[in-house]
Amino acid sequence: MDKPLYIIGIDGGGTKTTSVLCALDGAILAEAQGAPTNFQIIGIERASHTILDLIETCCHSVGCSISQIGAVVAGLAGAGRSGDKQSMHDGIMDLAHARNLAINILVVESDARIALEGAFSGKPGLIIIAGTGSIVFGKDEHGKIFRAGGWGRLIGDEGSGYAIGQQAFRAVARSLDDKRAKTKLTMLFEKRYGLNTQETIIDSLYKENFDIASVVPTVIEAALKGDKAAKRILENEALELVDLVGITLKKMNMNIKRPFKRPLALIGGTLMNENYYSRKVISVIRKKMLPVSIHQAESSPVIGATVMAIDALKS
Repeated sequence: MDKPLYIIGIDGGGTKTTSVLCALDGAILAEAQGAPTNFQIIGIERASHTILDLIETCCHSVGCSISQIGAVVAGLAGAGRSGDKQSMHDGIMDLAHARNLAINILVVESDARIALEGAFSGKPGLIIIAGTGSIVFGKDEHGKIFRAGGWGRLIGDEGSGYAIGQQAFRAVARSLDDKRAKTKLTMLFEKRYGLNTQETIIDSLYKENFDIASVVPTVIEAALKGDKAAKRILENEALELVDLVGITLKKMNMNIKRPFKRPLALIGGTLMNENYYSRKVISVIRKKMLPVSIHQAESSPVIGATVMAIDALKS
């Protein structure tokens, strides 16, 4: 084994994968992007090929061998459960062996976990992630991790893009059934997506796999125009999402006599940019007087993966 000189962090999602090679002090020396690596969708083998290709690309950029990489941490969409992490870990290592590549330390984590580390550069704090799905993660002063949500769209994902979109479609369907249930969403769905009848909506959702979360900007637009249905949807989902923060805080403060304000970062497509919904979520947090202070994320998830890689090398 060569002396470790570098570490690599990887952020793998459903649209792309980013890898960063850093010196042991965290200085970024190389970066590469590749195909999606959500192995729940594309399979372990394809995801493993992409990850190893990115590792080799980063190494080539700085002229080092993979044996000089002390640790690799890959935060991947779909790796929320221990069994899935292990399966993906084994898939990468098996392919590395077949390619005669020596990886010293490999850690597979969820994309949410590396987002938490990136948000506060490894320090304690909480994050709300609300994109297509939703989850709340927290890390306390002892490095213990807490979470709430993340149960998926069938039974969870409160306050997510999927949940908002689902409620919007319900409002439009109700308005088509009952003209008294008026909403601007009906007109906007027709204008934006050509969805104005039961047939077109059912075909789009059940046959053509319409991206339900993609209608969130339209729901926000309708709310800004004063539409009662859209406003009600966003208010209800904000309440659901903030409830997850309260649950996580209770877990984190269980053994603390005097709870203190913890930093909280809002992450994900529906929250990262300032908009009607993100403002509503912040408003609910303040109305509930939760012991948190809202911060911008300090770094990206891929940097969070490098933080974890440096820690893995030290342990």
